[in-house]
Amino acid sequence: MRVADLTETELIARFAPVLPYGARTVLGPGDDAAVLTPRGDLVVTTDVLVEGRHFRTDWSTGADVGWRAAMQNLADVAAMGAVPTAIVVALTLPGETEVVWVENFARGLAEACGPHGVGVVGGDLSGGPVLSAAVTALGELGDVAPVTRGGACAGDVVAHVGVLGHSAAGLALLQAAAEGVTLLPGTGHLLDAFRRPDPPLLAGPAAAAAGARSMLDVSDGLLRDAGRIGVASGVRLDLSRRLLAPAVEELLETAEVIGADPWTWVLTGGEDHGLLAIFPAQTALPAEFRRIGVVVDDANDDDGAGPAAHVTVDGAAWSGVSGWDHFDAR
Repeated sequence: MRVADLTETELIARFAPVLPYGARTVLGPGDDAAVLTPRGDLVVTTDVLVEGRHFRTDWSTGADVGWRAAMQNLADVAAMGAVPTAIVVALTLPGETEVVWVENFARGLAEACGPHGVGVVGGDLSGGPVLSAAVTALGELGDVAPVTRGGACAGDVVAHVGVLGHSAAGLALLQAAAEGVTLLPGTGHLLDAFRRPDPPLLAGPAAAAAGARSMLDVSDGLLRDAGRIGVASGVRLDLSRRLLAPAVEELLETAEVIGADPWTWVLTGGEDHGLLAIFPAQTALPAEFRRIGVVVDDANDDDGAGPAAHVTVDGAAWSGVSGWDHFDAR
């Protein structure tokens, strides 16, 4: 059955019952707007996924896309030091889209949000030429201040929680398999990392409570996102090859099979949705955060290089593309 075979009301009736309500929801789907009861300041963020640009339906199920659409937004909320509470979702659906894909998309949302007490409280459906999903996520700060990208100071510790390069490796494996390369056994976790990233959501509020000076979700690559902290703070983040080596070693065998550079995956691969945070030097890092570098105060952006001028690896600039850019065709 295709989406075009149903009315909007009939389509909503097929997936709405599986969506989680959320602990902070007073009024959920079914009215003109939802009603929530936030505790403390409200955090809001939005992302969009477009078929052919961010996902392929032959590589990811509807549930995978639903999971990913939710998690990449929940990670942004956590990166502010907030607890995610609710999302709203807008879907654009070509008429030939199978109804089961939409039902599975809703199940993916539920699988991602339900365990975290996050409600899927509304959204919109529209017909259109391209399959896309736009998600707005909401969160609450409680009694803590938001952790922004600014605030890093010379001498601070650069720390990370989550995986690095796994999603990029998973994408490379899918591309290699499409070209006939036989994949190694035991790489399924990398495919899962691409299809269903698992950001450390609880680590964001924990970092805020521990006194993190700045933080962001690593969605576009470690170097590019580290440079964004550098720009916002007016400093340079110097990453350490020695401290990043364990992440590279995890991917070494897989990279050798398909002729890839694991350092490129770790430094420039996006969509792992780990958290990069800056802490004062004497701070005891929260559980699972690992030190990966230091903040220095000699950033130089006179050449207009932007974030690239605010991040180095062992003191040297990284040559080549530093991460994902939505409007860069390279």
